[in-house]
Amino acid sequence: MRRAWTIMTVAVVLLGGCGVRAQDEPHGVDLPRHPLTTPGAGPAVAAGEVAQVLCLVRDGRLVQTVRRTPSYPAVQAQLESLADGPTPEERSTGLGTALTGQSLTGRMLAGAEATVDVPDFDEGNARNDEILAYGQIVCTLTARADVGSVVFTRDGQSLQVPRADGTLTGGPLHSSDYARLLVPG
Repeated sequence: MRRAWTIMTVAVVLLGGCGVRAQDEPHGVDLPRHPLTTPGAGPAVAAGEVAQVLCLVRDGRLVQTVRRTPSYPAVQAQLESLADGPTPEERSTGLGTALTGQSLTGRMLAGAEATVDVPDFDEGNARNDEILAYGQIVCTLTARADVGSVVFTRDGQSLQVPRADGTLTGGPLHSSDYARLLVPG
């Protein structure tokens, strides 16, 4: 009995003394947003701008970079930005891409899964950075709030693609499949 009384007293003190007054209605809270690549305070986002994450390449590793745009792009538009590669400013910091000139087609499936159709790569132009290319796409799309996983296809058929460890899968991929390749910007 004494123990129960002590627990109740402690609970009342903790709940009542946390410093937050009770409110009848919920209210919004403005939290500070910083670029994913900056540990401290980043530049302020102007009203009407959104931050979109693109995953680029530096020294054989994946690097998340943030671009400010007037509105959040559709999956296809974000893939096109990714295929266009880094801006001159991003290039000056050593960022590049494993996707230059690739024609990618992306769309949302049911739920939070995106599908990306990739072209048949020319055998004469075989890429040794294929893992980075798939990692760029997966890490870019799964940084979106509406995408949880990415599936790759070619001509409508499921495609086996490499994870960071080199194993192949035809199933949904997540950013965790390429986490060992991600480094801070």
